[in-house]
Amino acid sequence: MRKISIVAFAALLLVSCSDDEGDYKTTANVRMNFSVPANFPIPPQDIEQNFPTQEGFELGKKLFYDGRLSADNTISCSFCHEQSSAFTHHGHIFSHGINNQEGIRNAPPIQNMIFQSEYFYDGASNNIEMLSIAPIHNPVEMDETLQNIAEKLKQDNDYVQRFSRAFDDGEISSGNILKSLGQFMTMMVSANSRYDKYVRNELGGTLTNQELEGEDVFQQKCASCHVTDLFTDSSFRNNGLPPNANLNDLGREVVTGFDTDRYKFKVPSLRNIELTAPYMHDGRFGSLESVLNFYDTGVMHSETLDPVLENEEGLGIPLSQEEKEAIITFLKTLTDEEFVTNPLFYNQT
Repeated sequence: MRKISIVAFAALLLVSCSDDEGDYKTTANVRMNFSVPANFPIPPQDIEQNFPTQEGFELGKKLFYDGRLSADNTISCSFCHEQSSAFTHHGHIFSHGINNQEGIRNAPPIQNMIFQSEYFYDGASNNIEMLSIAPIHNPVEMDETLQNIAEKLKQDNDYVQRFSRAFDDGEISSGNILKSLGQFMTMMVSANSRYDKYVRNELGGTLTNQELEGEDVFQQKCASCHVTDLFTDSSFRNNGLPPNANLNDLGREVVTGFDTDRYKFKVPSLRNIELTAPYMHDGRFGSLESVLNFYDTGVMHSETLDPVLENEEGLGIPLSQEEKEAIITFLKTLTDEEFVTNPLFYNQT
């Protein structure tokens, strides 16, 4: 593993006052041991701007599972991002919010966030600390404000103590709420699938002949968009998916305002893809078979269709049934059981 930085023991000492007794305690807010997997690229996000500490991480985890981040105190981040399904809303086409409202997009997985430069299907945020603002302020999802959340948390002595230990100023503020959530997400690295162990030549990293065949087909026909061991180039592309007439989701154009970005959505990572159905930004496909069938015969032409999907034989990616089966077998080697069962990310409150 390559270290982002030399992890120094004992970063800073924070002195905080306990409940009503007036006594004091000293806590070492230790930097966590973050490292870049050997087969991963260097993160585009500057981790030193908000390096995870033990106290900051634990605070972020508590916030992630707390319904008080929503207006009616019922919807937490974890409601749409469940660990067992790589922090997606498994089985739900669209994300759900307060008053049982539905959004217009499928909840993306929360994994390897520090290795991304832009977030959401349309790239509405480009900072790991700021991305939580979008779901919190969205009237269909959490419909709350950071200021209101801070006021709620100030009434909880446990949170008062946690913020005092996690940050220099000890304040329960919008900025510190976002920083702690950012620290929690920074540590959510998925890099121990069987595929990872295979490419790193580690114990347990053996692939079958069909899986190796699938990897070969994948490299030939899929890797132009799903590059590196992150399995995404983080670009925005129109993959030829016929628009959902009921949603009128323009994709990246919503953010940039450019009609050249119409129907372009962020290329998703394929890590843990076996666990994150349904697929596409609108969750229209319930299986990997359906996804590959779409790329084989369902791609629709439009002015912004990505050029890689136009070829001499027509539109899409020609795939035989044998190739489809091999690709799916390979994609299942990207499942990281250690990540989805890691107690470090459990709700322990």
